[in-house]
Amino acid sequence: MNDASPAEPKPPGPVPADDPGRALTHVSPDTDDSLPHLGVVGDTYTILVSGVDTAGRYTLIDMHVPPGGGPPPHRHDFEEVFTILDGEIELTFRGVSAVATAGETINVPANAPHVFRNVSERPARLLCLCSPAGQEEFFREVGVSVAHRTEAPPALDDAATGAFIAKAIALAPKYRTELLLGEPKP
Repeated sequence: MNDASPAEPKPPGPVPADDPGRALTHVSPDTDDSLPHLGVVGDTYTILVSGVDTAGRYTLIDMHVPPGGGPPPHRHDFEEVFTILDGEIELTFRGVSAVATAGETINVPANAPHVFRNVSERPARLLCLCSPAGQEEFFREVGVSVAHRTEAPPALDDAATGAFIAKAIALAPKYRTELLLGEPKP
């Protein structure tokens, strides 16, 4: 699943000056009460580092994905990297499926259709880096707050599921995302 398209190189220039207005970010997802833990599609996503922290360059999200969990097929106009910390994730990318296990990293190029799900019998834990930032704001808008990193979001009845899907579809373009609902697995 390698795509060797090189990025445009930046012209050489001086390194910008330090921005003393930016602070060091140091968090612990299991004990830091200031972190948002968000229930999204049955998973729980903890925003570790937001675009506010990185001047919009990237966001880092700790994902707790229960067995069978994961988002619907989608694509977005930003790079997405997953590092599997625990469990197994099956990723389908452009029609090819592969399983990634603890210690492995996956890069999903911008705009590529993909989907992932936890194929193991126990919860999976992933770090998800999106560049540039913005995906965390989508999760803030569509997710529901939960108390901690491993808490499952509340179960949704049919009406609540329909409302969630409608809200996600309506907000997705604002965050450079397209949900591929009703299409074959990418």
